[in-house]
Amino acid sequence: MKKFSYLLIAVLAMVTTACEKELIQNPRTTKVADNFYTNEAELEEAVNAVFATLQFTGVYNTAMPAVGELPGEDAYDETPANDGGVYGMLDDFNVIPQSSLIANVWEDSYKGIQRANIVINRIQDIDFEVGATKNTRIGEMLFIRAMLYFNLVRTFGDVPLVTDEVTNPQEYFGQVRTPVGEVYSQIIADLDEAIDLLPVRNDGNKGRVVKTAAQALLGKVHLTLKDYSSARSSLLEVVSSNVHDLVVVDEVFSLENELNEELIFVVQYASGINSNSEGSDAYRMFNPTGRQDGGLAGTKGHGVLKPDFYALYADDDARKGVYVGALESGLAYTNKIAVPSTVVGDSGSDWVVLRYADVLLMLAEIENELDNSDEAISYLDLVRNRANLGDYAGATDQQSVFEEIDLQRRLELVWEGHRWFDLLRQDRAQSILGITDANKLLLPLPASQIAADPALQQNPGY
Repeated sequence: MKKFSYLLIAVLAMVTTACEKELIQNPRTTKVADNFYTNEAELEEAVNAVFATLQFTGVYNTAMPAVGELPGEDAYDETPANDGGVYGMLDDFNVIPQSSLIANVWEDSYKGIQRANIVINRIQDIDFEVGATKNTRIGEMLFIRAMLYFNLVRTFGDVPLVTDEVTNPQEYFGQVRTPVGEVYSQIIADLDEAIDLLPVRNDGNKGRVVKTAAQALLGKVHLTLKDYSSARSSLLEVVSSNVHDLVVVDEVFSLENELNEELIFVVQYASGINSNSEGSDAYRMFNPTGRQDGGLAGTKGHGVLKPDFYALYADDDARKGVYVGALESGLAYTNKIAVPSTVVGDSGSDWVVLRYADVLLMLAEIENELDNSDEAISYLDLVRNRANLGDYAGATDQQSVFEEIDLQRRLELVWEGHRWFDLLRQDRAQSILGITDANKLLLPLPASQIAADPALQQNPGY
């Protein structure tokens, strides 16, 4: 039998878990889908299993953050030959289809998509004690499906678009890749529907999806497509909601202030739970091998920061030493990932997917593109002033303002998985990074997928 890898979750089985406190943890028991999902409690377990996929290696544990940062100009792999060279390949633009990292991105993303599709399909026939909860769960699943497809389409280009629950994997052999435009149309449709279904707040569990998360992601999608007017409308909804605001720099990534009002959507992790299995591996993978400031031994060095990037921070920039740190050698690193309290691969830091500073900087970029420099600078200054830099006092022509916005995106959002995708959507990746082969702007499809189903054609150049 052929291996249907991109829906590897074994369509007839679902892994589920209970939710402890606000952390949505990895599944611990397996249920057979055909005999399950008959009531609200079982659907809640299925929903938690969808959230759990976001913690997987191929999504926000390590792979997608690496894809979003290592190809950019600010981060690099200190040990490119280690761990099969999969991180070094991203850094050097020589990713091969046999890379286990891109296989993880593909397979883990489609696991999440399939699980979301199951919930969306099964929930329609289930009665919920509170009707609004049912709508919220549908909205959450649409948001996650859209987010996963957004990651996939930016990484690989055309990808198979699957929006129905797959009950017989054999029926999907021979399915070709769906054009990027159709995938984006589905992403936008999912987010539009999610916005109508999600609550404005969820004070009982701030780790869940709320309306502003779908609005912020939709704004980012429209910005990626250069639909500046639609992007502006979506992001202004986030601002006008009065749900989010900037917090002081020291608190943005503090473990003591998790789920603060600046954070719009995060993937939750916790250290010291379930035999140290609920923490993030990001600290171990992305910290310098020689970090000696209270860090733990065993760091891999796959995502350090260049000294010339660290030098971009002014001495009085409040983010210097908080968002980023530096060794005596000058080697810099992200300080947004907490030192684990247990073992090196068990950091308690949530992975921040969307936050308010990103929304403000996107709005600044949009207003600048629309020739509204005063409005652009007003959003820019909110971020600058929070960083103790004062108002922008440079030239106000469009290019100068863009360069300052771009600089602040680098300094503010470093190692949050945005830089490579910023350069791609701005059509600047080749010029900034010296990429001569445009084929390198997309990653190859995993070789395992091509082998499983030859109908999936490989990206050019691979």
